[in-house]
Amino acid sequence: MKNTYPVILTPDKTDFVVYVPDFDIYTQGHDLTDAIEMARDAISLCGVDMEDSHEALPEPSDISSISAEPQQLVTLVDVDFTEYRRKLEQRVVKKNCTLPSWLCYEAEKAHLNFSQLLQKAIKEELHLD
Repeated sequence: MKNTYPVILTPDKTDFVVYVPDFDIYTQGHDLTDAIEMARDAISLCGVDMEDSHEALPEPSDISSISAEPQQLVTLVDVDFTEYRRKLEQRVVKKNCTLPSWLCYEAEKAHLNFSQLLQKAIKEELHLD
C-alpha cells in the first residue's frame, strides 16, 4: 500500500530533525536528502509494525493543515508499505541453477559457496548494496 505523509524538517546545527505528525515520531538526517530518506524509513517501519499489530494506519494529514515555524520546512514523503515489508523479509527461497559440469567441479574443488556467490552476483547486477 502506497501513501504520502507530511513531515516537518527542522534544521539543526549539523543536521535536520524530522517530525512526522501523523505517526507522532521523530527521526533525523545529516542533510536534507538523508532526512527525507530517514523519514521514509521511520514511517515505513512504524506502519509495518502497526499493520502487524492489527492497528489501522493513520490517514495522511493535508499538508496545508500542518503549521510550522519560519525556519522549518514542511514537505511530503511517499512510502510504500508493501515494498518496505518485502525488503524486511529475510526468509530464504531455494532456486535451482544449471552449470556446465566442468565449472561445477572447479567451483567445488575451490570450496566456493554457490548460494553466497549467486547472491553477490545478483546484487552486483542489480546495483544493490
